[in-house]
Amino acid sequence: METFAQVVLDGLLSGMVYALVAAGLCLIWGVMDVINFAHGEYLMIAMYVSYWLGFLANIDPVVSVIAAGVFIFIIGALTYLLIIRYTVGKPPLAALLATFGLAMFLKNLCLNRFSPNFLILSDTWLGGKTFQLGGLIFPAPQLAAAALALIVVGLVYLLINSTRFGWAVQATAMDREAAELMGIDTERIYILIFGIGGACVGIAGGIMPSYLAVHPEVGSLFGLIAFVCVAMGGFGSIPGAFLAGLLVGVAEALAGFYIAPVFKYIAVFGLYLAVVFLRPKGIFGW
Repeated sequence: METFAQVVLDGLLSGMVYALVAAGLCLIWGVMDVINFAHGEYLMIAMYVSYWLGFLANIDPVVSVIAAGVFIFIIGALTYLLIIRYTVGKPPLAALLATFGLAMFLKNLCLNRFSPNFLILSDTWLGGKTFQLGGLIFPAPQLAAAALALIVVGLVYLLINSTRFGWAVQATAMDREAAELMGIDTERIYILIFGIGGACVGIAGGIMPSYLAVHPEVGSLFGLIAFVCVAMGGFGSIPGAFLAGLLVGVAEALAGFYIAPVFKYIAVFGLYLAVVFLRPKGIFGW
């Protein structure tokens, strides 16, 4: 029973990070109805930012996560200004193909500049440290990442549901033209939403070098899992994406431990298919 609890705990810690990555995608998708195919590559760029700050300036990921979040906020805002704004009002495939092209550009740029090698940041503040409580072992890096994810997702949820800015975002998502008639600057809303969505994944990527190797392909899997979480939770629902992230993390951990590591993602996508079969619009979809 203790082993089962440990596996579930590990899954929940991973799931919270998945939830943070998914929350950024959920925000963009829910407000703008845009599929950002470069979302996983944002995470990869954030990981490189955190890694190089640690390697060159000896700044720990616990600190450099701020720089990674700010940097990806800027990248997200620029993505809207330079690419997405020209696809608004056009068929959804236009934005999807544009962001797919951006994803390929970012991935191959990092492949060219940094090689396909796995880069590991050694001697981090949290690396190798653990806490024990009631027989359960809490790895310090994953625990810090999960706690940070929980805080950021909570703040984003409060921002969207309890502030004037959030109400303006909801109005823009419901009807852009009506929102503009009410005096809302929808262009500014879109820029900030793309930036905030990027910052979420940037924060997730910024803390990951504490326990995860950096390489040009690292964002692809996280991006795919983010899509699964958003679809499973219900398009545009941050609580849904959070719950789906936890479910995905636990399913991945249980299958990887009790069956075989190669079955982890079979279990994840099997769970996704089961949920959308029962709830085609997701757990919190309507």
